[in-house]
Formats: sequence, structure tokens, C-alpha cells
Amino acid sequence: MTVQGVRSGRQARQVERAKKGGGMGRPYIVRNIPTYDVLSEENLLKVEHAADRILAETGIEFRDDAVALDHWKRAGAKVDGLLVKFEPGMLREILKSAPREFTQHARNPANSVQIGGKNVVFAPAYGSPFVMDLDRGRRFGTLEDFHNFIKLAQSSPNFHHSGGTICEPTDIPVNKRHLDMVLAHLTLSDRPYMGSVTSEDRAEDSIEMSRIAFGREFVDQNCVILGNVNVNSPLVWDGTMTNALRAYARANQAAVVVPFILGGAMGPVTSAGGIAQSLAETMAGCALTQLERKGAPVIFGNFLSSMSLRSGSPTFGTPEPAIGSMVIGQLARRLGLPLRCSGNFTTSKLPDAQAMMEGTMSMLAAIHCGANFILHSAGFLDGLLSMSYEKFMLDADLCGSLHSYLDGVKIDDDQLAVEAFAEVGPGNHFFGCAHTMAHYETAFWDSDLSDNEPFEKWEAAGSLDAASRANKLWKKRLAEFEAPDLDAGIAQGLAEFVEAKKASVGDAWY
Repeated sequence: MTVQGVRSGRQARQVERAKKGGGMGRPYIVRNIPTYDVLSEENLLKVEHAADRILAETGIEFRDDAVALDHWKRAGAKVDGLLVKFEPGMLREILKSAPREFTQHARNPANSVQIGGKNVVFAPAYGSPFVMDLDRGRRFGTLEDFHNFIKLAQSSPNFHHSGGTICEPTDIPVNKRHLDMVLAHLTLSDRPYMGSVTSEDRAEDSIEMSRIAFGREFVDQNCVILGNVNVNSPLVWDGTMTNALRAYARANQAAVVVPFILGGAMGPVTSAGGIAQSLAETMAGCALTQLERKGAPVIFGNFLSSMSLRSGSPTFGTPEPAIGSMVIGQLARRLGLPLRCSGNFTTSKLPDAQAMMEGTMSMLAAIHCGANFILHSAGFLDGLLSMSYEKFMLDADLCGSLHSYLDGVKIDDDQLAVEAFAEVGPGNHFFGCAHTMAHYETAFWDSDLSDNEPFEKWEAAGSLDAASRANKLWKKRLAEFEAPDLDAGIAQGLAEFVEAKKASVGDAWY
């Protein structure tokens, strides 16, 4: 028999898991290890005081959104033109109405996720205009690529969320692509998803499509869609984002409020300064959701990053933002808000050692800081300019290992295995004992991509590196993909909505 024809037990189990697909995964992770706190109470108070001074003395501009300014006036903030200043403690008081934990319902109820508390949800990367693979290199993303990444996420048990703009479908007009993206999430996946935030109308379209899928009354009372909104750092909220943010809150859907701070460009070079800025900007955005609709779910987001001060280029997956995420986690818990923090960041241009080193650095920061919703869990390459098929699969493997990592160590009589010691005795091995046989299929996490065979066997099988193995796996997953069931009436309603919306306006490409 050839080497390729020999299957170890491990490989056979991988095949079986692949056949079973995403439905066999957990809907989300419940962490069983503690968060890692790096700052003392004294230093946390110093950070919060600095953020309060920024809010009270410098303030934040709210541009092109008269409704937001009216909200702030009624709430008691000092509004001077576009500039809003906040007395210390004001935003924290407003944020008391935001839920500490909430459910984002999925089309398949078994895949609904709980966001907040000790829960952890992995979602793919978001927003890349380019895609990459080993066969065709770097190119602009298309709707086909967008569909492919949703299929790959849905078919993996290591994700819990379908994500949002996994890549930009640049072959679709800018003013219509949000319709195709939300439609793809609803038809190719039965997991939770994100909608458009690039205008208030597009946010409303995303929410209306959710009403078609879930029912209007259900959506009014439950969260089914997220919208990821970004601050225009430093200290500016523009109307495109706040109008979208308010649209989600108004519909009782969750905004994910995220500053994007490059230290040395959109924020100070010092970690403490960037953290204080992030706290100020994020609190303001989160509080605005509560002024729009008290009790609306909201996620406290964070995206600290660094830059090369020699060239001005952004850098990702570096240690300073990673440790900064730990502090952000502490601050979010003090506010009592669910947290989106960090992700699988890298500036590498290939799915190589740099990519995995930087990605693991930032991903572990998200795990240890207590992040509840981890966007950018897979596929992020080229400083988020490119979505990589191979890195998506490699990152999915890392996400799988983090399930076991977050489980921690279970302690009970069976796990302590005292009876196994009695059976085996001194000087013998445990390989065939009853305890091992009872646990051998589940004792250790099993990688879909790692090669643990002897060198000679690996060499005889073609000497494939991890990226090449990932290339084979994503193609196999796409070839075997089957879309989850969708009610025919819902499918028709979604198709008719998209068709009517597209017919109502001309194409716009910018």
C-alpha cells in the first residue's frame, strides 16, 4: 500500500469531522480560565481619570448628525457647534442601561450565541478589498470570493459567527453590494451575522432583511444582527457612522463600537495615552446607543495598533497593542459591557511564520483580556488589506485549539486517573490501559492541518508545508459544501426584497 493510502486514526477522525461540518461545533465557548489583569486599581483609576479629562476638556466632535447632537443636549452634555464635552461620570451613568450580556439569535436556534459574561465568540476577518490564495495570488475580491469565505466559515466547527464584510465584493456596485452580502449570510449560513454600516439606508436595508428572515416582532424584541461602527480617531464621530449606529440601536440591534487607533498617527505613541483615548471615544459611541434606545445591546470595541515610526506604515500583531488589550478588557468589565477586542492581526503578505507569530500574539491577547466577540479571528493578512484562503484555514485551526485552551483543566476523579495508576503500575506505559481507551478519541485537541508524522513519511507524501496543506483543505471544503436549509417563503421574500431594492436605484461605483 502507498504512503498516501495509509490513514492514521487521527487522519480518519479529521475526515469524519470534515464530513460533519459546522453543525458539530459548539455555538460558542464558555471560558473556564480567568482573565488576565495587568493594571492595579490605582492605575486603572488614573486611566479613567485621563479619559474623563479628554471628554471634559477637549471633547469629541459629532459631525453631520443633528439628531446625535440633540441627544447630547437633552442628556446634559455641553454642545458647542459640533463639539460635545462631557462631565466626568456622565457617560458611565448613561451606560448603566446597556445589557451586560445578550443573545444574538441565529437563523438556526442551535447556533445562537451569547455575547458577554464568560462567553467567547469567534468571527472571521472583516473589510479586506483584496483576496489571496497560493494559486492566483493577490487580486480584488469578488462576490464569488465572499460566498466562498461564508461557506468555509459555515463548514468549520471552529467558528461561531458568519461575520460581516469578510471581503469586499468589488464586482458589485458599492450602493448595492450590502444587499448581496446580507443575502449570502442568510442563505449560505445559519449562524449569526453582521450587516452594513456604510450608510443609514444600508443599515436599514440590512435590518429589514433580518425582519424578513426572523419576523418583525421577533427582531424588535431580540438581537439578530450586529453593525460594526468605527470612530474617526482622534476624537471625531462622523455622521456616516453615528447614523448607522443609531439605526441599529433604534431597531434594538447591537452596534459594535470600535476606535481604530494607530499609535503615533490617530493617537499618542504611548500605550497608556492610546488606551485613555480609546476609552473616551468608545464610551461616547456606546452611550449614544442608549440615548437612541435605552436598553439596546451594544458591544464595547477596541482596535489598538502601532506603526513604524521610520516609514509611517501600520504594524499589526505587535506586543504593545497586545498588552494594551489586557487593560481595555479590565476597563470594559468595570463598565459592565460585552467586549470586542484584538483579533488575528498581521502585516505579513503571505501565510508564513510572520503571519502566525503576529496573529498568535494578538489572538492570545484577545483570549486573555476577556474578549467576548473576536472579530478578525481568521484570514487577516497584509494589514487587513487582503483576505487569504490559506491563512483562513490555518487560523481556523488555531481557533480550534483555543476551544480546548479556554476549557482549562477539569478536575474530578476520572480526570485525576488514580485508578489508572493502579492498573498500570510502576515502569509500565498507559497506552493500552482502560482509562486511555475510554478517552483516546477526546483527550487531546486534533489539528486539521498539522503534520505530526515522522520526517520520512512526510517527505514521501510530498513534503508539503502548512500553507500547501491549507490550500488543499479549503478546496476540499468548498467542493463538499452544502447550504443549510432555508424556508422557501423566506428565501423568496429575501430575493424579492433584494431585486426591488436594486431596481429602484442606478449603479454607483464609489
